[in-house]
Amino acid sequence: MNDLDLLIVGSGVAGLSAAVRAAADGKLRVGVLSKAELTQSATRWAQGGIAAVLAEEEDSTDLHLADTLKAGAGLCDREAVRVLVDEGPGRVNELRARHTVLTTGGAGQLFAVTTNPTQSTGDGIAMALRAGVAVADIEFMQFHPTALHHPAMPRPLLSEALRGHGALIRDAQGERFVDELSPRDLVSQAITARMLEQGVDHVWLDATDLEAFDERFPTIAASVRAIGLDPSADWLPIAPAAHYLSGGIVTDLDGATALPGLWACGETACTGVHGANRLASNSLLEGMVFAPRIVEAIGRGKGGPEPTGAMRPLLVDRPVAGVVWVSPLHMVQPVIGGQGDDERKLRDRLQRAMTAGAGVLRNAGSLRTTDETLVEIAGMAGGSSPELRNLLVTARGLLLAALAREESRGAHYRTDFPETSDSFCHRLLLTP
Repeated sequence: MNDLDLLIVGSGVAGLSAAVRAAADGKLRVGVLSKAELTQSATRWAQGGIAAVLAEEEDSTDLHLADTLKAGAGLCDREAVRVLVDEGPGRVNELRARHTVLTTGGAGQLFAVTTNPTQSTGDGIAMALRAGVAVADIEFMQFHPTALHHPAMPRPLLSEALRGHGALIRDAQGERFVDELSPRDLVSQAITARMLEQGVDHVWLDATDLEAFDERFPTIAASVRAIGLDPSADWLPIAPAAHYLSGGIVTDLDGATALPGLWACGETACTGVHGANRLASNSLLEGMVFAPRIVEAIGRGKGGPEPTGAMRPLLVDRPVAGVVWVSPLHMVQPVIGGQGDDERKLRDRLQRAMTAGAGVLRNAGSLRTTDETLVEIAGMAGGSSPELRNLLVTARGLLLAALAREESRGAHYRTDFPETSDSFCHRLLLTP
């Protein structure tokens, strides 16, 4: 930390405000040191809000001053209180901000089996659609073929390294049925098809012939041994799990979205680098490359998108060669104030429906059946949390895009259109 100009110790509102202000000035290298996660501070639990006079109505800075002095029971420093109430409104206005960056992650929680944390509920995509901001490529949900089949969620990964070193995939009868070294999407499709054929919810990864398993794969060994399996003797139960969303909110090469002042980065964004199927490890690189581009663009005064990267088609007149517009005119939304059902059950039903009808293998019938289920869930989800509402919106967008893409490409596989079609060699843009 010797190269920092300013070190903020503590992650409460004071520390973070100072850090944001110093960083915004662009003159100081700022760090924040906390003994726990940044969210673990008293600030998070404060329920009284912030007291500040934002309009000249009945309330006023003088009344705020008087109330503060009264509450202080004679020990307030009047000069300090005057600074507080006079400068407070300006500091509050610096917050609802000229620039907002969405880094909300993916949407793996759309599905019953996922490697994603419980927070990955497509929040950024749903917010963007509500704001009229285009998203793209969200039909391309990448499924990891060899997630450990276990009640724990998110599911631990049994990486390609195991198959690369000779581990074999076996079905319920113990037979091999797929080339273990095929790309993720092909292995996921083969596993799902065999599971449906045999009426099972998992197959097996046989790594019993791999030598020195615990030494070569210590993290995986710990995961499987934690559930009572010995990788040197036991076949490991596996099933495909929703892993990474290749698409998201459309941005230009600086992370700007179609809405001036709104930026997106990471898995919630569609920069165009992943196309129909992410190359493993490119996701971390994407974050490292495009996040600084956002900061640099804001620093040089950029306020809106430019016709670069995946954003290019949005900034020219329609129709655009190489782009199809999909307009979800009837976005599924819960009836606010309606009679809410048990949210956990509704979320579970949504995830199971998406897994069955919009998972690794899809077709027009399964996608439409899933959409009907979403409509039913929305009708019972009044008063639900923002997460469930966002899941509904993002799920509907994925279904519409998957229905529109009548081909199989990358992570999107339609059993009724199993071939890749040149007529769909373009991006599908969704707008509300």
